[in-house]
Amino acid sequence: MKIVVHDYAGHAFPTSLSRALARRGHEVVHAFAGSLQTPRGDLRHREGDPATLEFRELAMDPEYPRFKYSFARRRNMEVKYGKGAAQFIRDWKPDAVLSGNTPTETQDPIARATTEVGGRFCYWVQDFYSLAVDQLLRRKIPVAGPLIGRWYRHLDARQFRQSHRIIPITEDFNPILTREFGVDPSRIEVVPNWAVIEELPTRDKANPWALRHGLHNRFVFLYSGTIGMKHNPAMLLELARRHRQDPDVRVVVISEGIGADWLRREGADLPNLLVLPYQPFEDLPQVLATGDVLVGLLDNEAGSFSVPSKTLSYLCAARPLLLSVPSSNLAARITRDNGAGLTVEPGDLDGFLAAAANLHGSAALRSSLSDNARGYAEATFPIEDKADTFERILLG
Repeated sequence: MKIVVHDYAGHAFPTSLSRALARRGHEVVHAFAGSLQTPRGDLRHREGDPATLEFRELAMDPEYPRFKYSFARRRNMEVKYGKGAAQFIRDWKPDAVLSGNTPTETQDPIARATTEVGGRFCYWVQDFYSLAVDQLLRRKIPVAGPLIGRWYRHLDARQFRQSHRIIPITEDFNPILTREFGVDPSRIEVVPNWAVIEELPTRDKANPWALRHGLHNRFVFLYSGTIGMKHNPAMLLELARRHRQDPDVRVVVISEGIGADWLRREGADLPNLLVLPYQPFEDLPQVLATGDVLVGLLDNEAGSFSVPSKTLSYLCAARPLLLSVPSSNLAARITRDNGAGLTVEPGDLDGFLAAAANLHGSAALRSSLSDNARGYAEATFPIEDKADTFERILLG
C-alpha cells in the first residue's frame, strides 16, 4: 500500500508512525513543510530505516518565519504550499493520505488531490485551525472577521466530508466535530497522540548538554517548545523574577519566534533566565533531563482545541510537570489523573508560582511525580499499538 503521512509541522512523534508502517511493508512518504520555525523530529532516512520509507521536504517560502504573524502574507504562502503538496499527491498517487497539523487552506487542496487520484484521505485533527482563525479575526476585524471565519469553517466542513475517516486526538474534539461541522460520529475514530518513547530514554541531570550550558549544578525550570499566540510567556518571566535572588535557580526556555524574542527583551536584566533556540531532536533526552521541573503553558481560549504535544515528551523524561493549562484540557487531565505533576488554571499567576515553589522545595514530591510520569509513558506510548490502529484505519 502507498501511504503519505503529511505532518505539516514536522514534529517528532508522526515520524515513528511512518517508520512503523514502512517496517510493515508499506511504501511510505513522510512529507512535511520546509522553512517552519518549530520543534522538529528526525526527518531523515537513517541507518536501519526500511527502504520503503522516504522523507520528503515540500517547499515552503523561506520568508515564512518572517511573515508568520502577517495574516495576508502567511495565507498566500500556505495556499502556495498546499498546491505544491497536492501536485506531489497527484504525481505519486497514494492509496491513502493521513494529514494533520495543517492550516485549513493548505489542507484543502491536499484533500481534493487525494480524492482525485482515488485515494483515502484521513483528516488527522490535531486542533481546529478554522476555529482559531475565526476567533482571532472576530477580534481584529469586527466587520469582515466573521465573514472570513465562516469561510474557513466552510472549508474545514468540506474537508471533513471528503475524509474517509476523521481522526481526532482526544474525545474532547468529538462534540466540536458534530456541533460545528456536522460530522457523523460513526466516521470519527479517536487516537490520542503519543511521544517517541523509544527515542526518549531517561538521562542523568549531569549530562553533556547540561554541562555545556552550565546547568548540571543548578535547579532548572525548563520550557521546551513553541511559544505562540496560545501561550503566555509572561508566566515564565515572572517565574524568573521570583527566583532572581537565588543563584542556584535557572529558568531555561528553548524556543524561537515572537514569544522567545519577547522574553529576551523583557528579561534582559534577569541573569537566571536563559533563552535558547530549538535544539536537535537527538539532544532532546539530555535537554529534558536537565530540567528539574518541566513547564507547559496554554491559555483558556485555546484550551478547547489544542493539546500541547510537548507535555507528552515531558512525560517520557521522568521529570515532574508544572502546567498552566485549562483543567479540562487533556494534557492537564493526564498529568493530574496520573500524578505526574501539578496543574493550575491559565492566568493564575499566584497559583503557578506557588506550585513552582512547592516543587522546588520538595525533592520527595518531585521524585514521586517523576516516577508516575515515566510509568504512564511506558504503558501508553509504544508505537506498535498505534501503528495497528492507523493501519486498520488507512486500509479500511
